[in-house]
Amino acid sequence: MDRQYVNTLSDGQSVDEYFLLADKQLRANRNAETYLLVQLRDRTGQISGFLWNVREDVAATVSTGEIVLARGRVQLYQGNLQMILTHIEPAERDDLDMVDYIPESSQNTGELLEKLRSIMSDIEDEDLKALMQTFLDDTALVEQLCRCPAGIKLHHAFHGGLLEHIVNLMLTARQIRDLYPAVNFDLLTVGIFLHDLGKTRELEYESTFSYSDEGQLIGHLVQGVEMLNEKVLLLETSTGRPFPTEMLLRIKHMIVSHHGSYEYGSPKLPMTPEAIALHHLDNLDAKLNEFQSLIDSDPNSDSVWTPYNTNLQRKIFKGVPAED
Repeated sequence: MDRQYVNTLSDGQSVDEYFLLADKQLRANRNAETYLLVQLRDRTGQISGFLWNVREDVAATVSTGEIVLARGRVQLYQGNLQMILTHIEPAERDDLDMVDYIPESSQNTGELLEKLRSIMSDIEDEDLKALMQTFLDDTALVEQLCRCPAGIKLHHAFHGGLLEHIVNLMLTARQIRDLYPAVNFDLLTVGIFLHDLGKTRELEYESTFSYSDEGQLIGHLVQGVEMLNEKVLLLETSTGRPFPTEMLLRIKHMIVSHHGSYEYGSPKLPMTPEAIALHHLDNLDAKLNEFQSLIDSDPNSDSVWTPYNTNLQRKIFKGVPAED
């Protein structure tokens, strides 16, 4: 029997399949009756599951991050598919391949890394180039970068997503370089590399995608500045001379301001040409990836619109299918 992937499920379909348990929450309804809300994931997507009238000891038999066997029926609710579960238990099989459960980049991460190194090698400023080399020489960090997603759900939410996001921004920046001669593109390239690098510490991404304790308490903006400080100290120790003060300040400003506005968690608004360029490049790539992911993962193949997305506060037009 073929595997029942999330992106193939449809309204009314019976399900008896193995999924990665990405999250679970034991909740109580208005009648104080407990139910289990779970997020079931495979490499094609994620679906919410509900197990009604469940005891706490039954809910405790399954743990986040493990493969579970889920049985139930899919239903369409407010434009989105969900699964009403009748049974969930830990998978008691050793022949399950994790490739089926964890989303990966469609691009080759080795090739992406080579593109990144090539772009970094084109940096002309010697101080910036030396600083970037301290990051690229950190083997553990590079391995984390090649595995880290750029987000948990919204954009580039797959292994290698952060690297793909960074390279996309760098390649886009190259395309507009001649149009904006006042922008320091060496500095912008460094900002692009560092703006989300703190996510390698903010996120947990070995199996499920979630926030680390450090990520929840501090966040990737602060963590990114901390990582920058660590590498600057390493560089200054090895060269015996201080890193340029204003340049360091401009890099830190790009990191802390790249969300663009206070309402999106940015402690500072972009106040340099490089910072505002970084913000808009980042937002462009993130939003386009999010839109396309919602279109690709929409199970309602007959509809020309996706369901209403509460995060975006809109539906997305998928286009009218071409007639045969």
